[in-house]
Amino acid sequence: MSSEIIYASFWERLVASLLDTLILAVPIGILVYFLSDGQWMDFEQFQNAIQMAQYGNAKALESMPQTDMTWELLFEALMMLVIIIFWRRWAGATPGKKMLGIEVVNFTDNTPLTNKQIIIRYIGYLISTLPFLLGFFMVLFRQDRRALHDLLAGTAVIHTLRYNAT
Repeated sequence: MSSEIIYASFWERLVASLLDTLILAVPIGILVYFLSDGQWMDFEQFQNAIQMAQYGNAKALESMPQTDMTWELLFEALMMLVIIIFWRRWAGATPGKKMLGIEVVNFTDNTPLTNKQIIIRYIGYLISTLPFLLGFFMVLFRQDRRALHDLLAGTAVIHTLRYNAT
């Protein structure tokens, strides 16, 4: 029996990321917001900036709220911890990836990720957002559909391995 590797598409990865945002990031964000007693981010100021932008006010970006880095770092640390737990528990899949039948594996041999790869991939994920999410859009142009964070960590996102009788 041989296994056929099918790389996850840009759209599958995007949907999995959106699901993970709803399932993981939003609850953790709410927790950190309440732990910070609202100091993490001033949502009223954010709302005012959005209204200013809708009315064409060129100074809307100047009034965007600043985040408190202590609470931002807590949020990122909690996210990384939760992702490590899910990847260990579900063999390279967060809830969104699990729902779509995709997983993150070591690129060279499709084995589970090491903690080092998980941390590098998570930091690389943040780097992939700069500038203008270009690190994510690389998936559209690569045959192996790897993003910048995959290249940095030596990982790939594939469909859960299927075995063919060949």
